[in-house]
Amino acid sequence: MSTGKILPRRLIGQTGIEVSCLGLGTVKFGRNTGVKYPQGFELPDDSDVQQILRLAHELGINLIDTAPAYGSSEERLGRLLEQRHDWVICTKVGEEFEQGNSSYDFSAAHVRASVERSLQRLHTDYLDLVLVHSDGKDMDIINNSDCFAELQRFRERGLIRAFGMSTKTAAGGIAALEHSDLVMVTYNPAEVAEKSVLDRAFQLNKGVLIKKALNSGHSIGAPAAEQNAAGMDPVQRSMEFIFSHPAVSAVIIGTINPLHIVHNVNAAAQASSPVS
Repeated sequence: MSTGKILPRRLIGQTGIEVSCLGLGTVKFGRNTGVKYPQGFELPDDSDVQQILRLAHELGINLIDTAPAYGSSEERLGRLLEQRHDWVICTKVGEEFEQGNSSYDFSAAHVRASVERSLQRLHTDYLDLVLVHSDGKDMDIINNSDCFAELQRFRERGLIRAFGMSTKTAAGGIAALEHSDLVMVTYNPAEVAEKSVLDRAFQLNKGVLIKKALNSGHSIGAPAAEQNAAGMDPVQRSMEFIFSHPAVSAVIIGTINPLHIVHNVNAAAQASSPVS
């Protein structure tokens, strides 16, 4: 299975970390409850996960996104991810998902315990990117917790390479850029409320990862209508829209379907060009 395209790589702001412009999200590796996808799914077995990881690597993807809140995703990656140094691993702190419910803790003690646990689960001695997994109260987290200060200490110790925040508001994204290396924001043709975050990131030369690029799969629900309206399939349309902004470092797409991975890679490769 081949894409025939070269997947460009981009720098994450000033970190020196170079990532493929498309990253593989792994929530579907470890969690299928309390998610917002339009259709239910069964968790893949270990063989399927290995196949997906190998395919992603063959297609030029080096960025992988996980989180403690993604069920067993971290543990499975720790067991199944081959050649750790070929990958840029992004994980998160702040959100826990247990017995079907999320809970949040942004204290330094919890951040410390979460990072140490992720290092163990992922069978690695360093994490490339660590993001604060916001509960939506972005400004309160930034102003009234010491999570960034604790992540800064981990970076100084060499246990993480860069840190930032997965935000849910434009104000929070802009504020997070002032205190960290990167942000993860929602941005797609149907959701542009956080464009100001991208604009500010470009001014500051900070990294931007895009989540919900395909609106959690809802953007591909009516492809015929989208094709008629835009002259291209909805995945290509979203990629063209997102990569038209110069601040974007990478788009995170979560899928366990090999055909979708190939399609996404081709769309990203066509929409993106190297800027590092």
